[in-house]
Amino acid sequence: MTHWWRHAAIYQIYVRSFADGDGDGTGDLAGVRNRLPYLRELGVDALWFTPWYTSPMADGGYDVADYRDIDPLFGTLAEAERLVEEAHTHGLRVLVDLVPNHCSDQHHWFQEALAAGPGSAARERFWFLPGRGESGELPPNDWHSYFGGSAWTRITEADGTPGPWYLHMFAPQQPDLNWEHPEVRAEFEDILHFWLRRGVDGFRIDVAHGLAKKPGLPDVGPDPDPTDLPYQDHDDVHDIYRSWRKILDGYPGDRIFVGEVWLPSAEQFARYLRPDELHSAFNFDFLCSSWEPAALRDVVDSTLAAHGPVGAPPTWVLSNHDTIRHVTRYGRADTSFDMGDKRLGDPSDLTLGRRRARAAALLTMALPGGVYIYQGDELGLPEVQDLPDAVLQDPTFLRSGGADRGRDGCRIPLPWQPGGAALGFSPDAATAAPWLPQPADWAPLSVAEQTADPDSFLTLYRTALALRSARLTALPETLTWVDTPPDTLCFDRAGGFRCLVNATDTPVPLPPDATVLLSSAPLEESAEGRVLPADSTVWLDMN
Repeated sequence: MTHWWRHAAIYQIYVRSFADGDGDGTGDLAGVRNRLPYLRELGVDALWFTPWYTSPMADGGYDVADYRDIDPLFGTLAEAERLVEEAHTHGLRVLVDLVPNHCSDQHHWFQEALAAGPGSAARERFWFLPGRGESGELPPNDWHSYFGGSAWTRITEADGTPGPWYLHMFAPQQPDLNWEHPEVRAEFEDILHFWLRRGVDGFRIDVAHGLAKKPGLPDVGPDPDPTDLPYQDHDDVHDIYRSWRKILDGYPGDRIFVGEVWLPSAEQFARYLRPDELHSAFNFDFLCSSWEPAALRDVVDSTLAAHGPVGAPPTWVLSNHDTIRHVTRYGRADTSFDMGDKRLGDPSDLTLGRRRARAAALLTMALPGGVYIYQGDELGLPEVQDLPDAVLQDPTFLRSGGADRGRDGCRIPLPWQPGGAALGFSPDAATAAPWLPQPADWAPLSVAEQTADPDSFLTLYRTALALRSARLTALPETLTWVDTPPDTLCFDRAGGFRCLVNATDTPVPLPPDATVLLSSAPLEESAEGRVLPADSTVWLDMN
């Protein structure tokens, strides 16, 4: 039996920005339920929902206050249960985001820890430590938050005296949980059961590499080894996933774990994908790659080499809710990406970016394994780079004092219609503006406009996903490179399928006897026959 997740096309839904069902300007579960036919017609196999749990929204829902309930912004638990059922009737599986590295500072455990006082058992579920210095005025170690600044915040006790410090690898509102504590282990095992009983088909695990910390929480030091950092990829994390895998395997229906695993080496990455741990993980090396054939080929080769020994399927992804939309990135002089990217103000040729993004879409869908599509990728949405400071909500913007513009620009509510309330994001009777403003020039990018255009991004995605499902998903997870001119990529898969990518500035001739299945741009004619234009991809049948 071929497992569905080995070749699935999975669509990421950032709930707050997908569709607003009740008119309050915020996307919600009612909006998603209304758009399930769209997702079915798009041709994806599964939906991944970013956190929909009760949250103060200090970090877009990744600060969870209650893992067993839905935030009122999005709806109710009963609505979530109906959404899972209705998605299944449309042939769509459902993955939910699990956030086990940290919770919200409003979670009842953390509130209990603050109230319980020094030395209490409640504080042992977190990392409360005394500070350094004469009076504990310095953080316990030199760790820095991923969101900027120290990873430690000092509390004030109920009597007004300075207390210990607590660890938060992200925002201060996101205290890290202590995974050495048995109650933390037991709590998350119960959370898994809670959602599995409600029919979800799996979990995307946030910061999957970060749960276990090196004993004693030692300093990073002035010249750290990136493969041996004390706050990530400690060996104990694998025991957690082995115990979780036993739980998941006890449920019917081929359910899965997908890991968010950012690590510097392929060897570290592959350990998470051993047969008794996670099923798959995001391929961030591919996402970060520049639009250069040599770089892309290296990433494809290293990806296949890393996944092969552990028997896991590779995944391919171009954007997500944490990264600059690739339409914008591909239009810049430097087309690579890293999480420290501060170049939101860099100029971008969006015409060029869209052309390359269409080509990249066909490349990802032609490769063996699974593919992830971030909402709006199928519409060719660019990054919104000119949001006013007053509307920005990302903690990375706030904690950096504005030096880092943050991730709000890739989280703009989707355009569904060329007119109406918030371009169809909200119902016509809506009384509230969308939670982030949409650009005035997005009307031509709306779903309705693109549905009527046979040359649109949306039409390309729908056609490619249908062809992929019919022709590619049953093939072996292998490819063979074909020698082609410099600055091109070409590979064959079983059954006579060929993918050719032209990243040069000049057209490239096509094999004369090949049948064209799909191309990201119109083919051109030359004296020698058909040619593939610059920054384009074509799928060919070589039989």
